[in-house]
Amino acid sequence: MPSSAQSHARSHALLLLQKLLNLRDSASPLTLVLDTLEQSAQPVVREFLSRAKVSKNKVIFVSFAALRKPADVDIFIKAWGKSPDSLRAEITSHYPSGIGSHAHKALLVIDTLNSLASSTPSNLALFLSSLITPAVSLVGVYHTDVPLVLPRSFNEYEPHPLTTLSHLATAILRVSSLYQAIERRKAQNRSLQEPEWGLDEGREGVLIGLGGEKKVAAGEGLVLEMELRRRSGRAVAEKFVLVPRTVQMQKQVQNGKIETSKLCLLSDHPSFKDPTDAEQGGAAGDGDGEMETTFNLGLTEKQRKDREGIVLPYFDAQKDIGAGEGGRILYEMGREDDFDDEEDEI
Repeated sequence: MPSSAQSHARSHALLLLQKLLNLRDSASPLTLVLDTLEQSAQPVVREFLSRAKVSKNKVIFVSFAALRKPADVDIFIKAWGKSPDSLRAEITSHYPSGIGSHAHKALLVIDTLNSLASSTPSNLALFLSSLITPAVSLVGVYHTDVPLVLPRSFNEYEPHPLTTLSHLATAILRVSSLYQAIERRKAQNRSLQEPEWGLDEGREGVLIGLGGEKKVAAGEGLVLEMELRRRSGRAVAEKFVLVPRTVQMQKQVQNGKIETSKLCLLSDHPSFKDPTDAEQGGAAGDGDGEMETTFNLGLTEKQRKDREGIVLPYFDAQKDIGAGEGGRILYEMGREDDFDDEEDEI
């Protein structure tokens, strides 16, 4: 069973993720979402959009790939074919008015950073930094499996755009398939080689998405790995399971109640729980908190009475101690002891 310190750290990490998704107290000015071909970041982006709408924050969506305006978006900007300067001017023109604490919060979402990283890799950090203000939080998606074509003018000694983004980001969210995580867990429990998917398989052919049967077998949701960098420089890392809001809406439509997406720690998922912890928990519940051993750790009534009747040595020194008198030391002289009157006077 996890210790109290570990339980506190895990609960604290869950609260930090909730704070990050709700955009409270500027938890992360720049959030980088990394996805793959096996698992898209769209459920995470929809979660940011829906929670920002509930909080009545202005949502600005910059599109390099999307053709239609997503739900819960206030301003939709098509960025394809525009220069960085013109795009920056158009984005900042929609920022909410106000100064300091009176300014309304806004969420800026960029559906893919690959286009910016490919066109202007050297000025990527400057461009993103110019979009961030105390009242605006930026969420950007980067596709790690998409090949990045860099211009010829790019210096080979400069850091890769993904390295730059990872350095600038105050929070990094990595999404992965829950089905794949469960299959890897099963292989680890059986001491087998972990399976590979997608590009890691090294097989020739066409990449296809995961089938619906596999997703249903693994359960709804995705694995969300959070790395939140605090202002003190300390990083908080934890893995979670996110069940998208669309699934919850289907379950709650009959009651007329809509809930937000559900979050839980990956270690609390039924497929990732340690079986030894469950056995220990059940044994503790059956034995009223006593350990199961091959011998009896309890005391009989006779043994309990005999223990209470034992007189401890120097027990009299604990009696008649009033205020200011302190404790007394009782010492019995032996035959080899040499009593010195002068030391006693000192």
